[in-house]
Amino acid sequence: MTSATCEIIWLNVFLEDMGIQPTVPMKLFCDNQEAIHIASNLVFLERTKHIEVDCHFVCEIMQKKIITTHVPSLNQDADIFSKALGKYRFFCILNNLG
Repeated sequence: MTSATCEIIWLNVFLEDMGIQPTVPMKLFCDNQEAIHIASNLVFLERTKHIEVDCHFVCEIMQKKIITTHVPSLNQDADIFSKALGKYRFFCILNNLG
């Protein structure tokens, strides 16, 4: 989520430089509900100490400019590029992509 947040910030600055002011917060889709919970909750648990810097960065940006949405693993259309899929799943994703 941290690298995707950096990309969203870059895109936002790029759009502003082009004279386009985004009117709605950008969306970040994630399939990990725990990561969304940690990033949206400012109270960190003891077991998440090793990712505290990244979480603070994501939390700060999420409160200002980003809406995080959960996407179930079955709806990950990017799987067509990164995984070996069965015929049915391959054609379902292919149909979603148009």
